[in-house]
Amino acid sequence: MTALPIETSDALAAAAPAALRTYFRIVDAWQLSGAEARALLGSPPSSTFFKWKAGQVGQLSRDVIERVSYVLGIYKALQLLLPQNAAADAWVRQPNSAAPFNGQSALDRMLSGNVVDLFVVRQYLDAQRGGWG
Repeated sequence: MTALPIETSDALAAAAPAALRTYFRIVDAWQLSGAEARALLGSPPSSTFFKWKAGQVGQLSRDVIERVSYVLGIYKALQLLLPQNAAADAWVRQPNSAAPFNGQSALDRMLSGNVVDLFVVRQYLDAQRGGWG
């Protein structure tokens, strides 16, 4: 019995436009600037970023896919933890005294440029939901 791949490159390519559309809806809800939205994606060139925003999506790197996945997971966790949309969307900018943030906001942590910081925010929220941590 052979193991099936979780996702093929064809499946990832097919999902990329929808994932980026959702990503841009989230950054709009969070009221992020273009520079902040680019930083969360790993700071792709401006021309690439604006093509993606306009729906012109080609091949995405594994890094970009991972970053988008974390942002989608963070958004979903916030919607579950804070059922009022305004509160959930505002949470990313609020100072937080929890250990991973040390008084900074989750957005400050996520904007460091390191994908691991997106992971840390996601992990924190999952732990708050009673998931893994």
